[in-house]
Order: sequence, then C-alpha cells, then structure tokens
Amino acid sequence: MAAAWSGCDPFDYEIIDANPQFELYDPEYVLHPRTLTKFDQFVSINNAISVDLIGQINAESVFGGRMINGTGGQPEMHLAGAFSPRGRAITLLPSTAMGGAVSRIVTQMEAGAFVTVPRYYADYVITEYGIARLWGKNHRQRAEELIAVAHPDHRAELTSQAHALWWP
Repeated sequence: MAAAWSGCDPFDYEIIDANPQFELYDPEYVLHPRTLTKFDQFVSINNAISVDLIGQINAESVFGGRMINGTGGQPEMHLAGAFSPRGRAITLLPSTAMGGAVSRIVTQMEAGAFVTVPRYYADYVITEYGIARLWGKNHRQRAEELIAVAHPDHRAELTSQAHALWWP
C-alpha cells in the first residue's frame, strides 16, 4: 500500500506494474492513523532534528522557528506506530550536529521551534549511543533515558541543565 511510487527505478516499476501485491491509494487514506493501526505490529520509523529531555520531537525547524521541512505525514505515522497492536513508534537522530559541537538531544526546545510529535506520544528514540524508551515514563525518567543516548561529550551539560530545571 502506497500513496506514490516516487523514487522507483525502471526495475521497480516492472515489478509493480499489474502486480496485485502493490496497491496505490490517496495519501488521506494511506496516512490516516485509523488505516495504519489496523496492522498488527505496525512500526513507524521517522527522523528528527532534535528531541528535548521531556520527549518533544522536532522534525521541522532549526535555530528556533526557521522551518526547513514539513511534517510529511510523520505525526500520523508516529501515532499509528504508537497505537497499533504491538506496534512501535521509533524516532532516529544522530546525537550531534555541526561536527559534534551541538547536541541534538537538547534540554528544552528553542523558542519558536516546531514540535512535530508531542512528548506524550514519544515512544522510542534511537541515536548511535543506544535506545531511549520513553512511553509511559515521567519527566525525570525520560530525561535520564535521553541523556543516556546523547553524545558522551554533552551528557554532563545536559545532566546539569536538567538538575537546574527539575531537580533542585
């Protein structure tokens, strides 16, 4: 099931053409959480630009509100993964940007940053340093999970900032 065959090469089109295993539908149907949650073990895998320590996921903006991307169906896919029977909603991101100088796990979103997926729907966040499981956890537990998958060079600062905000 797909909304488009963009990105396919001629070999892909040969396989798809007149093959009943491939179905094309309108995006409103394909990306609707009610359609996707019908699949048992539906897994959504999306990218992020940053994730803050309470689990807000930003996949759209940098430097506050400078929009560089649209949602592209990410919220719908994420919700479907979170609510599919035995499903998962996975967010992937490198731990740093700008050659390691900037952590992509941040204490708080910058003013004006877009929140693509709200914290209460955050499930798994994966960096090259591991997997943070956020679903059903409180703010402190979420911060601990996310700091553990942040780049080691940024963990002390994130811990210090988290303590200053939430654990006086």
